[in-house]
Amino acid sequence: MAGHLVRHQEHGGAFKRAVAQFRQRDLPFSPGRCHINVSLACPWASRTIIFHKLKGLTDAISMSVVEAHMGKEGWTFATPEPLFGKTKLHELYTQADPTYSGRVTVPILWDKQLGTIVNNESSEIIRLFNGWTETGRDLYPETLRDEIDAINAVVYDNVNNGVYKAGFATVQEKYEEAFESLFTALEELEKRLTGQPFLVGQTITEAD
Repeated sequence: MAGHLVRHQEHGGAFKRAVAQFRQRDLPFSPGRCHINVSLACPWASRTIIFHKLKGLTDAISMSVVEAHMGKEGWTFATPEPLFGKTKLHELYTQADPTYSGRVTVPILWDKQLGTIVNNESSEIIRLFNGWTETGRDLYPETLRDEIDAINAVVYDNVNNGVYKAGFATVQEKYEEAFESLFTALEELEKRLTGQPFLVGQTITEAD
């Protein structure tokens, strides 16, 4: 069973991230229906934790946190998770799909009604969270969506995933390409934040 990160090496030593496989994005919501599993050590899971709090969903969606250190069997729970008493995250993946053999990552959004993982892609989970309640600020307002999407694409490819591209490159050329893209993107983001408090102007959004 795979751990949090599989080191995919393609195109002459460049790191390539595998695609998340549970991708339901039109899930009806009701309080108590869903449960989220996260890690405080994972940047991808961290934004779901932030949205979970900012959108006032802490009582409506229960949450379990895995141990910060990933062992030989991937993410584990210090105490058994509440749904099935599992102690290893990969057991929830095979609970959802007994034939599953892909990456075992956080966060995962579990639907108690359907009895399965409905999404394990953080960018889509936070969109669900944003739409499930009007509590707090709308972090993906319709008038700013094109600009948010454009910034997200730059940040994801060059910063969030860029550090993995640099860190796991196996040839110097690919490392230098990733390094250059990372710091070019950071400089562009710094310029954008000069004179405005947030990436899309005067209001905090999903992009931040």
